[in-house]
Amino acid sequence: MIDASHKISSTSPVADLPSGAEAIVCALTGGHDFRSRMANLGFTVGARLRVRQNYGRGPIVVALRGTLVALGRAEAGRILVAPQGVR
Repeated sequence: MIDASHKISSTSPVADLPSGAEAIVCALTGGHDFRSRMANLGFTVGARLRVRQNYGRGPIVVALRGTLVALGRAEAGRILVAPQGVR
């Protein structure tokens, strides 16, 4: 049996990760158009990513599947990930 409360607490939005953090995509929240667009950019469940730039304001730059993607804060807040550590 999976404890849902543990799963929720172990995920966080990309927007909350510091620069250098690595994570695995767990879920995309939002409407169909948003989820489709993010999937087309490579943000699919199980994808590994690394936060390259997060200054606390402005865009967040993420390395994903061999490319860099700049996300707005609202977009980054809708991508839930399981943090894997900071490098």
